[in-house]
Amino acid sequence: MSINIVTLIGRVGGDPEIKYFESGSVKCKLTLAVNRRTKEGEHTDWFNLELWGKTAEVAGNYVRKGRQIAIKGSLKFDTWSDRQTGANRSSPVIQVDQLDLLGSKRDAEGGMADMSSEHF
Repeated sequence: MSINIVTLIGRVGGDPEIKYFESGSVKCKLTLAVNRRTKEGEHTDWFNLELWGKTAEVAGNYVRKGRQIAIKGSLKFDTWSDRQTGANRSSPVIQVDQLDLLGSKRDAEGGMADMSSEHF
């Protein structure tokens, strides 16, 4: 048996990067800042998120830098070969399946606070 589930709540680090493909697919990239308590105090961890399809479109329309969101997805690793050194490289990415818009009405731009409890 294996389990690969990631659930995070945090604040978006920058506006979404949206890419439309000729096939009709939509991809969105985001960064998410999540605070973690340590013995020395609070530490911020940064996560790279990847969203596809309807979820990517919702993120592109309603998510902005600083917005609080909750996500559920799975961890994957993007791998590539470094062009300069030829070394194999990898980076962890969270493939988001579910996006929840959180926060107060003040946090939500354009009066979209009523969408905060919906799952996309």
